Amino acid sequence: MTTKLLHLHIKNGVANITFNNPPVNVLSGSLMKSLKEVLHGLSNDVKVIVFDSANPDFFIAHVDINILDEQDVLNELLQTAPEGLNIFQAVGEMLRNLPQVTIVKLKGIARGGGAEFVTAADMSFASLEKGKLAQCEALMGIIPGGGATQYLPAKMTRGRALEIMLGADLFDAATAAQYGWINRALPDAEIEAFVDQLAQNIAALEEGIISTTKKVLAAGFKAENDGWAALAFTPRTAEIMKKAMENGAQTVAGELEIESLLRSIK
Repeated sequence: MTTKLLHLHIKNGVANITFNNPPVNVLSGSLMKSLKEVLHGLSNDVKVIVFDSANPDFFIAHVDINILDEQDVLNELLQTAPEGLNIFQAVGEMLRNLPQVTIVKLKGIARGGGAEFVTAADMSFASLEKGKLAQCEALMGIIPGGGATQYLPAKMTRGRALEIMLGADLFDAATAAQYGWINRALPDAEIEAFVDQLAQNIAALEEGIISTTKKVLAAGFKAENDGWAALAFTPRTAEIMKKAMENGAQTVAGELEIESLLRSIK
């Protein structure tokens, strides 16, 4: 599926969404609307969503400076935004509340609203050579308005969050990973294979594990227990445990490669 601003490709439970809004992939109202429509149209067979960019230099440059020219689209987005959220915050919360795992493959620059998109995603992996992030709103006389003030302190110390927002500098991928802004920075030649393998591994998990994990994350011990109990006593879980024991679980050889052993169980 290809639209003017997005390209969608689905294979083996993984949806790859590529941003394509030349010349620099600004976050326009039309892009947000297209993204919302595509995400809400995904089938239950999709377990993982990977975001990348058709532009090798920019993931999402920032919010479109001319976004007020799209008043009709903005009004539509505002009417459907959850109560208490602006349209940019609604994008971040949409990502966080999806039943699928969302992964950003960052091989260019993401500033402002683009960086907030990266921060809102469940996971993000950046190219060491090309991936860069910045919350540069302070240089424009404003503060971030798409969730950065809430998301960044959950990923790093207060001081580092303030450095990012008030220092307003462009961060390289290695420093962003050190700060906890992204999951990790990888050599550009390796990032494709790494993210693809991770996405496939997650998409192959048993039904309910992904959505339940996202739902109970940091929701408290009771929510964790309820989510675990709903999955732990199913016939499929019992079958997995039985086959694991038959194939070497709880032996020295089996435990040394337990992840591979469990993934081989059909």
